[in-house]
Amino acid sequence: MFIGHFGLALAARRALPQVSLGSTFLAAQFLDLLWPTLLLLGAETVRIQPGATAVTPLVFEHYPISHSLLMAAAWGSVFAAVYALWRGQLLGGLALGLLVVSHWLLDALVHQPDLPLAPGSSVLVGLGLWDSRAATLMAEVPMFVIGVWLYARGTRPRDRAGHLGFVGLVAFLALVHAANMAGPPPGSVLAIAWVGQAQWLLVLWAYWVDRHRRDIRPWSLHSAGA
Repeated sequence: MFIGHFGLALAARRALPQVSLGSTFLAAQFLDLLWPTLLLLGAETVRIQPGATAVTPLVFEHYPISHSLLMAAAWGSVFAAVYALWRGQLLGGLALGLLVVSHWLLDALVHQPDLPLAPGSSVLVGLGLWDSRAATLMAEVPMFVIGVWLYARGTRPRDRAGHLGFVGLVAFLALVHAANMAGPPPGSVLAIAWVGQAQWLLVLWAYWVDRHRRDIRPWSLHSAGA
């Protein structure tokens, strides 16, 4: 799952105009932003096995800190509390905390049964949509398209940066997704970890785009002067 997470982040931003798109990107991808660091530290492990699934050559051997359900809920709770205290927005914090947990739930749709319920748990979850390229696309692409549409309908660019930056972000995410689906296997686990760190740039890009766009106030009788 890749662009599906970003699609949900875009949709959440439409529902929560007081929260930046960068914050929804950060929450929706938080587990995958944490995972590369844990790989570099040797705390979690992945193996490259070409043909492991129709979509990804990665075999996720051990990642209970970043990708167990219990820890996803814990990370979501921490994220919610920090955001609520920092920004003074309880509702926004709760919504972002749920976005953190949503990452595990969406991953469970596509992964092989490799997602633990808790560190040390022998119960592994995954519906395995990655066994079918078509099924994976049918799960992810509509989520992304709907999220892009909702965000585009709910905001307007303040300037050319707000327009071109958003179009560029959407196009780049689609391109990365296509490369993930059709590209060659990564050269090494170390390369995976460092490329994964580059996702922080997507979060910064989303913060920048959102600063150059404005929310559209919903029409009402009061705002129309009635």
